[in-house]
Amino acid sequence: MRIGILTLPLHTNYGGILQAYALQTVLERMGHEVHVIEKKRQPLSIPIQKIPFCYGKRIVKNIIGRKCPIFYERKYNREQPIIRQNTDKFIKKYIHIAEYDDFFDINESEYDAIVVGSDQVWRPKYFGQNRNENAYLKFAEGWNIKRIAYAASFGTDDWEYNSKQTSECGRLLRMFDAVSVREDLGVDLCKRYFGVEAQHVLDPTMLLVKEDYIKLFEAANTPKSNGNLLCYILDETEEKTALIKSIAGEKGLIPFNVKSISDDINSPLSERIQPSLEQWLRGFYDADFVITDSFHACVFSIIFNKPFIVYGNVNRGLSRFISLLNMFGLKDRLVSTVDEICNLKSIGYEKVCDKLESLIKQSKDYLLQQLS
Repeated sequence: MRIGILTLPLHTNYGGILQAYALQTVLERMGHEVHVIEKKRQPLSIPIQKIPFCYGKRIVKNIIGRKCPIFYERKYNREQPIIRQNTDKFIKKYIHIAEYDDFFDINESEYDAIVVGSDQVWRPKYFGQNRNENAYLKFAEGWNIKRIAYAASFGTDDWEYNSKQTSECGRLLRMFDAVSVREDLGVDLCKRYFGVEAQHVLDPTMLLVKEDYIKLFEAANTPKSNGNLLCYILDETEEKTALIKSIAGEKGLIPFNVKSISDDINSPLSERIQPSLEQWLRGFYDADFVITDSFHACVFSIIFNKPFIVYGNVNRGLSRFISLLNMFGLKDRLVSTVDEICNLKSIGYEKVCDKLESLIKQSKDYLLQQLS
Protein backbone atom coordinates (compact mmCIF):
# COMPACT_ATOMS: atom_id res chain seq x y z
CA MET A 1 0.00 0.00 0.00
CA ARG A 2 1.23 3.54 -0.80
CA ILE A 3 1.00 5.54 2.40
CA GLY A 4 1.52 9.24 3.07
CA ILE A 5 2.30 10.43 6.60
CA LEU A 6 0.99 13.90 7.45
CA THR A 7 2.67 15.38 10.50
CA LEU A 8 4.17 18.69 11.64
CA PRO A 9 6.95 20.23 9.52
CA LEU A 10 10.32 18.55 10.02
CA HIS A 11 12.70 21.32 11.06
CA THR A 12 14.98 21.09 14.10
CA ASN A 13 12.69 19.40 16.63
CA TYR A 14 14.37 16.12 17.58
CA GLY A 15 11.20 14.43 18.82
CA GLY A 16 9.20 15.56 15.81
CA ILE A 17 11.78 14.22 13.37
CA LEU A 18 12.22 10.92 15.20
CA GLN A 19 8.50 10.20 15.52
CA ALA A 20 8.15 10.63 11.75
CA TYR A 21 11.18 8.38 11.19
CA ALA A 22 9.79 5.76 13.57
CA LEU A 23 6.30 5.67 12.04
CA GLN A 24 7.79 5.49 8.54
CA THR A 25 10.06 2.62 9.65
CA VAL A 26 7.25 0.65 11.28
CA LEU A 27 5.00 1.00 8.23
CA GLU A 28 7.82 0.02 5.86
CA ARG A 29 8.55 -3.07 7.94
CA MET A 30 4.88 -3.97 7.44
CA GLY A 31 5.57 -3.95 3.70
CA HIS A 32 4.20 -0.55 2.69
CA GLU A 33 5.69 2.18 0.49
CA VAL A 34 5.83 5.26 2.69
CA HIS A 35 6.46 8.98 2.19
CA VAL A 36 6.25 11.84 4.67
CA ILE A 37 4.22 14.70 3.20
CA GLU A 38 5.96 18.07 3.54
CA LYS A 39 5.18 21.55 2.30
CA LYS A 40 8.17 23.27 0.70
CA ARG A 41 9.90 25.69 3.01
CA GLN A 42 9.27 29.25 1.98
CA PRO A 43 11.71 32.08 2.72
CA LEU A 44 10.63 34.22 5.65
CA SER A 45 9.23 37.55 4.49
CA ILE A 46 7.08 40.49 5.59
CA PRO A 47 3.94 41.49 3.67
CA ILE A 48 4.78 44.63 1.67
CA GLN A 49 2.16 46.72 3.45
CA LYS A 50 3.72 45.92 6.84
CA ILE A 51 7.35 46.68 5.93
CA PRO A 52 7.38 50.37 7.06
CA PHE A 53 5.81 49.50 10.43
CA CYS A 54 8.07 46.49 11.11
CA TYR A 55 11.31 48.21 10.12
CA GLY A 56 10.33 51.35 12.03
CA LYS A 57 9.59 49.33 15.16
CA ARG A 58 12.97 47.58 14.94
CA ILE A 59 14.83 50.87 14.49
CA VAL A 60 13.17 52.22 17.63
CA LYS A 61 14.14 49.08 19.57
CA ASN A 62 17.79 49.55 18.59
CA ILE A 63 17.69 53.24 19.54
CA ILE A 64 16.48 52.38 23.06
CA GLY A 65 19.14 49.69 23.46
CA ARG A 66 17.20 46.53 22.64
CA LYS A 67 19.42 44.80 20.10
CA CYS A 68 17.30 43.67 17.16
CA PRO A 69 18.30 42.98 13.52
CA ILE A 70 16.51 45.51 11.32
CA PHE A 71 16.60 43.14 8.34
CA TYR A 72 15.71 40.08 10.44
CA GLU A 73 14.16 38.10 7.56
CA ARG A 74 17.34 38.38 5.49
CA LYS A 75 19.43 37.23 8.47
CA TYR A 76 17.00 34.35 9.21
CA ASN A 77 16.97 33.05 5.63
CA ARG A 78 20.77 33.19 5.44
CA GLU A 79 21.40 31.49 8.79
CA GLN A 80 18.71 28.80 8.98
CA PRO A 81 20.35 26.35 6.53
CA ILE A 82 23.50 26.55 8.67
CA ILE A 83 21.60 26.09 11.95
CA ARG A 84 19.67 23.13 10.51
CA GLN A 85 22.56 21.46 8.70
CA ASN A 86 22.75 18.43 11.03
CA THR A 87 19.02 17.82 11.34
CA ASP A 88 18.56 18.37 7.59
CA LYS A 89 21.27 15.78 6.94
CA PHE A 90 19.38 13.19 9.01
CA ILE A 91 16.08 14.00 7.29
CA LYS A 92 17.65 13.72 3.84
CA LYS A 93 19.33 10.40 4.69
CA TYR A 94 16.57 8.60 6.54
CA ILE A 95 13.16 10.13 5.82
CA HIS A 96 11.44 9.75 2.46
CA ILE A 97 9.97 13.17 1.79
CA ALA A 98 7.23 13.95 -0.72
CA GLU A 99 7.37 17.74 -1.09
CA TYR A 100 4.57 19.99 -2.34
CA ASP A 101 4.02 23.72 -2.69
CA ASP A 102 0.56 23.24 -1.19
CA PHE A 103 -1.44 20.33 0.20
CA PHE A 104 -3.96 20.85 -2.58
CA ASP A 105 -1.22 19.99 -5.10
CA ILE A 106 -1.30 16.37 -3.90
CA ASN A 107 -3.03 14.00 -6.32
CA GLU A 108 -5.43 11.31 -5.14
CA SER A 109 -3.62 8.75 -7.30
CA GLU A 110 -0.40 9.13 -5.28
CA TYR A 111 -1.66 7.43 -2.11
CA ASP A 112 -3.85 4.53 -1.04
CA ALA A 113 -3.90 5.83 2.53
CA ILE A 114 -2.87 8.91 4.50
CA VAL A 115 -1.91 8.56 8.15
CA VAL A 116 -2.22 11.75 10.20
CA GLY A 117 0.19 11.90 13.12
CA SER A 118 1.92 11.78 15.34
CA ASP A 119 3.01 14.75 17.46
CA GLN A 120 0.91 17.87 18.11
CA VAL A 121 -0.51 17.84 14.59
CA TRP A 122 -3.98 18.79 15.91
CA ARG A 123 -2.77 21.86 17.79
CA PRO A 124 -3.78 24.86 15.63
CA LYS A 125 -0.90 27.12 16.65
CA TYR A 126 1.59 24.48 15.49
CA PHE A 127 -0.07 23.19 12.33
CA GLY A 128 -1.42 26.62 11.30
CA GLN A 129 -4.43 28.53 12.57
CA ASN A 130 -5.74 29.36 9.11
CA ARG A 131 -5.27 25.92 7.56
CA ASN A 132 -5.87 23.66 10.53
CA GLU A 133 -8.57 21.72 8.67
CA ASN A 134 -5.84 20.23 6.46
CA ALA A 135 -4.63 18.32 9.52
CA TYR A 136 -7.97 16.54 9.13
CA LEU A 137 -7.42 15.98 5.37
CA LYS A 138 -9.59 18.78 4.01
CA PHE A 139 -7.43 18.73 0.87
CA ALA A 140 -8.30 15.04 0.37
CA GLU A 141 -12.06 15.43 0.80
CA GLY A 142 -13.91 13.12 -1.59
CA TRP A 143 -10.87 10.94 -2.29
CA ASN A 144 -11.19 7.17 -2.33
CA ILE A 145 -8.41 6.51 0.19
CA LYS A 146 -8.06 5.26 3.74
CA ARG A 147 -7.95 8.03 6.33
CA ILE A 148 -6.25 7.06 9.56
CA ALA A 149 -5.10 9.08 12.56
CA TYR A 150 -2.21 7.52 14.46
CA ALA A 151 -1.21 8.97 17.86
CA ALA A 152 -2.35 12.45 16.88
CA SER A 153 -2.08 14.95 19.72
CA PHE A 154 -3.94 18.12 20.70
CA GLY A 155 -0.89 18.89 22.84
CA THR A 156 -2.62 20.71 25.66
CA ASP A 157 -5.16 20.35 28.45
CA ASP A 158 -7.39 23.13 27.07
CA TRP A 159 -9.59 23.22 23.97
CA GLU A 160 -7.92 25.67 21.56
CA TYR A 161 -10.32 25.44 18.61
CA ASN A 162 -12.86 28.17 17.86
CA SER A 163 -16.44 27.17 17.03
CA LYS A 164 -15.83 27.21 13.27
CA GLN A 165 -12.73 25.00 13.57
CA THR A 166 -14.54 22.62 15.91
CA SER A 167 -17.43 22.21 13.48
CA GLU A 168 -15.32 21.79 10.33
CA CYS A 169 -12.60 19.59 11.82
CA GLY A 170 -15.22 17.40 13.49
CA ARG A 171 -17.03 16.97 10.18
CA LEU A 172 -13.79 15.93 8.48
CA LEU A 173 -12.70 13.61 11.29
CA ARG A 174 -15.99 11.73 11.13
CA MET A 175 -14.94 10.69 7.59
CA PHE A 176 -11.86 8.89 8.94
CA ASP A 177 -11.68 5.10 8.85
CA ALA A 178 -9.93 4.99 12.22
CA VAL A 179 -8.85 7.51 14.85
CA SER A 180 -6.20 7.07 17.53
CA VAL A 181 -4.57 9.64 19.78
CA ARG A 182 -1.37 9.88 21.82
CA GLU A 183 -2.88 11.05 25.12
CA ASP A 184 -5.75 9.64 27.15
CA LEU A 185 -7.19 13.16 27.32
CA GLY A 186 -7.32 13.13 23.52
CA VAL A 187 -9.81 10.27 23.67
CA ASP A 188 -12.10 12.47 25.76
CA LEU A 189 -11.60 15.55 23.55
CA CYS A 190 -12.46 13.61 20.37
CA LYS A 191 -15.65 12.31 21.96
CA ARG A 192 -16.70 15.58 23.60
CA TYR A 193 -16.04 18.01 20.74
CA PHE A 194 -16.14 15.86 17.60
CA GLY A 195 -18.43 12.98 18.57
CA VAL A 196 -15.72 10.52 17.48
CA GLU A 197 -14.51 7.40 19.31
CA ALA A 198 -10.71 7.34 19.48
CA GLN A 199 -8.22 4.73 20.64
CA HIS A 200 -5.25 5.52 22.90
CA VAL A 201 -1.94 4.34 21.37
CA LEU A 202 1.80 4.79 21.84
CA ASP A 203 3.90 7.58 20.39
CA PRO A 204 5.56 6.14 17.23
CA THR A 205 9.05 6.47 18.70
CA MET A 206 8.12 3.81 21.27
CA LEU A 207 7.25 1.30 18.55
CA LEU A 208 10.98 0.89 17.89
CA VAL A 209 13.40 -0.57 20.43
CA LYS A 210 16.56 1.05 21.74
CA GLU A 211 18.70 -1.13 19.46
CA ASP A 212 17.09 0.59 16.46
CA TYR A 213 18.30 3.95 17.75
CA ILE A 214 21.73 2.66 18.79
CA LYS A 215 22.29 1.58 15.18
CA LEU A 216 21.72 5.17 14.05
CA PHE A 217 24.41 6.77 16.18
CA GLU A 218 26.82 3.87 15.71
CA ALA A 219 26.48 4.19 11.92
CA ALA A 220 27.45 7.86 12.24
CA ASN A 221 30.46 7.10 14.47
CA THR A 222 29.01 9.51 17.02
CA PRO A 223 31.48 10.46 19.77
CA LYS A 224 30.74 9.68 23.41
CA SER A 225 28.93 12.36 25.40
CA ASN A 226 31.01 14.60 27.66
CA GLY A 227 29.14 13.79 30.87
CA ASN A 228 26.72 11.37 32.49
CA LEU A 229 23.84 13.61 33.64
CA LEU A 230 21.85 14.49 30.52
CA CYS A 231 20.09 17.83 30.97
CA TYR A 232 17.75 18.49 28.06
CA ILE A 233 15.85 21.63 29.06
CA LEU A 234 13.72 23.52 26.55
CA ASP A 235 12.64 26.37 28.83
CA GLU A 236 15.45 27.22 31.22
CA THR A 237 14.61 28.73 34.63
CA GLU A 238 16.46 29.31 37.89
CA GLU A 239 14.45 26.49 39.48
CA LYS A 240 15.54 23.98 36.83
CA THR A 241 19.16 25.10 37.13
CA ALA A 242 18.93 24.56 40.89
CA LEU A 243 17.43 21.11 40.31
CA ILE A 244 20.30 20.11 38.01
CA LYS A 245 22.88 21.36 40.50
CA SER A 246 21.19 19.50 43.34
CA ILE A 247 21.03 16.14 41.53
CA ALA A 248 24.56 16.46 40.12
CA GLY A 249 25.92 17.08 43.61
CA GLU A 250 23.84 14.38 45.29
CA LYS A 251 24.70 11.68 42.76
CA GLY A 252 28.23 12.80 41.86
CA LEU A 253 27.36 13.20 38.18
CA ILE A 254 28.71 15.47 35.44
CA PRO A 255 25.95 17.48 33.69
CA PHE A 256 25.91 17.80 29.90
CA ASN A 257 23.35 18.83 27.31
CA VAL A 258 22.76 18.20 23.63
CA LYS A 259 21.19 21.36 22.30
CA SER A 260 22.11 24.73 20.89
CA ILE A 261 20.94 28.25 21.55
CA SER A 262 19.41 28.36 18.08
CA ASP A 263 16.67 30.85 19.05
CA ASP A 264 19.11 33.45 20.42
CA ILE A 265 19.57 35.54 17.30
CA ASN A 266 22.27 37.67 18.93
CA SER A 267 24.57 34.73 19.76
CA PRO A 268 27.42 33.67 17.46
CA LEU A 269 26.15 31.53 14.61
CA SER A 270 28.57 28.72 15.51
CA GLU A 271 26.82 28.35 18.89
CA ARG A 272 23.38 28.16 17.27
CA ILE A 273 23.99 25.09 15.08
CA GLN A 274 21.76 22.22 16.17
CA PRO A 275 23.66 19.09 17.26
CA SER A 276 22.90 15.99 15.22
CA LEU A 277 20.02 13.61 15.91
CA GLU A 278 22.61 10.90 16.44
CA GLN A 279 24.38 12.95 19.14
CA TRP A 280 21.04 13.58 20.86
CA LEU A 281 20.26 9.85 20.86
CA ARG A 282 23.77 9.04 22.08
CA GLY A 283 23.12 11.32 25.04
CA PHE A 284 20.47 8.95 26.41
CA TYR A 285 22.70 5.95 25.86
CA ASP A 286 25.59 7.54 27.78
CA ALA A 287 23.52 9.07 30.59
CA ASP A 288 23.29 7.62 34.09
CA PHE A 289 20.43 10.04 34.82
CA VAL A 290 18.23 12.39 32.76
CA ILE A 291 16.63 15.70 33.70
CA THR A 292 14.24 17.22 31.16
CA ASP A 293 11.12 19.26 30.51
CA SER A 294 10.68 17.74 27.04
CA PHE A 295 8.02 15.15 26.17
CA HIS A 296 10.19 13.17 23.78
CA ALA A 297 13.22 13.29 26.08
CA CYS A 298 10.93 11.68 28.65
CA VAL A 299 9.98 9.05 26.04
CA PHE A 300 13.60 8.25 25.17
CA SER A 301 14.57 8.03 28.84
CA ILE A 302 12.03 5.21 29.09
CA ILE A 303 13.18 3.57 25.83
CA PHE A 304 16.79 3.56 27.08
CA ASN A 305 15.73 2.46 30.60
CA LYS A 306 17.32 5.47 32.29
CA PRO A 307 16.41 6.94 35.68
CA PHE A 308 14.93 10.37 35.00
CA ILE A 309 12.80 13.21 36.23
CA VAL A 310 10.70 15.49 34.09
CA TYR A 311 10.06 19.05 35.20
CA GLY A 312 6.43 20.00 34.57
CA ASN A 313 6.15 22.27 31.53
CA VAL A 314 2.71 23.89 31.91
CA ASN A 315 3.07 26.18 28.88
CA ARG A 316 3.79 23.23 26.59
CA GLY A 317 0.93 21.08 27.93
CA LEU A 318 1.09 18.91 31.05
CA SER A 319 -1.46 16.35 29.87
CA ARG A 320 1.13 14.89 27.46
CA PHE A 321 3.48 14.06 30.32
CA ILE A 322 0.79 12.82 32.71
CA SER A 323 -0.71 10.51 30.09
CA LEU A 324 2.68 9.03 29.17
CA LEU A 325 3.86 8.54 32.74
CA ASN A 326 0.55 7.08 33.93
CA MET A 327 0.81 4.34 31.29
CA PHE A 328 3.94 3.04 33.01
CA GLY A 329 3.15 3.88 36.63
CA LEU A 330 5.77 6.63 36.63
CA LYS A 331 3.74 9.72 37.51
CA ASP A 332 6.04 10.41 40.47
CA ARG A 333 8.81 11.27 37.98
CA LEU A 334 6.93 14.50 37.16
CA VAL A 335 8.12 17.23 39.53
CA SER A 336 7.79 20.98 39.85
CA THR A 337 10.11 21.75 42.80
CA VAL A 338 13.51 20.60 44.04
CA ASP A 339 11.92 19.28 47.24
CA GLU A 340 9.91 16.67 45.31
CA ILE A 341 13.02 14.70 44.33
CA CYS A 342 13.90 13.75 47.91
CA ASN A 343 11.57 10.76 48.20
CA LEU A 344 11.76 9.42 44.65
CA LYS A 345 11.99 5.65 44.42
CA SER A 346 14.09 3.90 41.80
CA ILE A 347 12.33 2.89 38.59
CA GLY A 348 11.52 -0.80 38.25
CA TYR A 349 12.29 -1.11 34.57
CA GLU A 350 11.47 -4.82 34.37
CA LYS A 351 7.81 -3.98 35.01
CA VAL A 352 7.97 -0.93 32.73
CA CYS A 353 9.43 -2.99 29.87
CA ASP A 354 6.73 -5.65 30.23
CA LYS A 355 4.08 -2.93 29.98
CA LEU A 356 5.83 -1.32 27.01
CA GLU A 357 6.00 -4.64 25.17
CA SER A 358 2.25 -5.11 25.64
CA LEU A 359 1.47 -1.57 24.45
CA ILE A 360 3.72 -1.94 21.41
CA LYS A 361 1.76 -5.02 20.37
CA GLN A 362 -1.58 -3.22 20.83
CA SER A 363 -0.42 -0.18 18.86
CA LYS A 364 1.09 -2.21 16.01
CA ASP A 365 -2.04 -4.39 15.88
CA TYR A 366 -4.08 -1.20 15.46
CA LEU A 367 -2.00 -0.19 12.43
CA LEU A 368 -2.04 -3.69 10.95
CA GLN A 369 -5.81 -3.94 11.30
CA GLN A 370 -6.53 -0.51 9.82
CA LEU A 371 -4.13 -0.94 6.89
CA SER A 372 -5.11 -4.49 5.96
